[in-house]
Amino acid sequence: MSLVVEMADIKKGETLVIAGTKKGLFLLHSKDRRRWKTEGPFIEGMPVRHALLSPHDHKTIIASGWSGHFGPAISVSTNAGGRWKRTKGTPHYAKESGLSVEAVWSFAVDDDATLFAGVEPAGLFRSKDNGNSWDAVEGLNTWGGRKDWQPGNGGLILHTILPYRGDTDKMVVGISSVGVFGTKDGGDHWKVISGGVHGVFEPDKVMKDGEIGHCPHKLARDATDPRQLYMQDHAGVYRRREGDDSWKAAETGLPRWKKERGRRWTFGFAMAAHPHRKGWAYLLPLVSDWNRVTKDGKVRVYRTTDGAKRWTEASKGLPRSGAYMTVLRDAMRTDTNDPAGVYFGTTTGQVFASRNEGGSYEQVADGLPPVLSIEAGVVGG
Repeated sequence: MSLVVEMADIKKGETLVIAGTKKGLFLLHSKDRRRWKTEGPFIEGMPVRHALLSPHDHKTIIASGWSGHFGPAISVSTNAGGRWKRTKGTPHYAKESGLSVEAVWSFAVDDDATLFAGVEPAGLFRSKDNGNSWDAVEGLNTWGGRKDWQPGNGGLILHTILPYRGDTDKMVVGISSVGVFGTKDGGDHWKVISGGVHGVFEPDKVMKDGEIGHCPHKLARDATDPRQLYMQDHAGVYRRREGDDSWKAAETGLPRWKKERGRRWTFGFAMAAHPHRKGWAYLLPLVSDWNRVTKDGKVRVYRTTDGAKRWTEASKGLPRSGAYMTVLRDAMRTDTNDPAGVYFGTTTGQVFASRNEGGSYEQVADGLPPVLSIEAGVVGG
């Protein structure tokens, strides 16, 4: 089945922000990141969990839609949104597994241009032909302890895929609410890397590597040091470097507004790494597990410049009152400009943008359906 859509031309060199929403896909584009045009909706009526701009040709967009009647659908544009076509296939489990893919939640592309998809119920698939055919990463999908995997509030989803720049055998994925898994042999074998993370319902418990049961909300890999990872977990913010024995708490400078189950921690979903500055990353905290909105109606973004050893608030230009907003796990990204842009979207339909590495922000879209995901880049590189 093909779905073809024509749209206004988005030119090479323009910055493109891709907003997946509860009711279709929207494209924001700008020549100077000061004046923005919004195109769409595309893939109308469908929730778009994620859409990715290819890091190889910088013009191919792949987007995951979902229909309650027909299930998952994947659409591809090879000319920055000018024309869309449904892929011939979608990820699917073998019949004997007893599993059926309900939705595609995340995409990523490695150095070899292999496309990966994370799905619900949690699993990992890869494609060599832009999503027309898919192979299961069986080392993860048939992992021995799978029967003990339990869903988070949003479902049992594989939501984060982090290839390793310079080594396509390495990858880290995040599964809610199971844990973080890593491979060093192309996906044949996986290790659970959960050591040092506090439990949610057992707040005194500190997990060990190999244990499942914590809930990573989002992970980011340092852009210039692929051995460094950052994580916004349900139970706090952490950092871990390849070779470390465990995750380390990384909440210095962050707000911990509410005491829950005997301890305080920073709660939130969204996290993004700077595209080319070592040690830089961004996150947007919410009040708590029980109140998933910005505190006191004030939108705050925090930035680290030293590998998450310390965070500082960087929220100039954002609403200071009356803005009780929620930003979901995939709704914050950076572009590849210099200086880099930082973008996030809200479940109340706003998109905010910074063109100076988070030094200041402005609202660039309003009135969209609830924003589920944001991606950003420069068309044509």
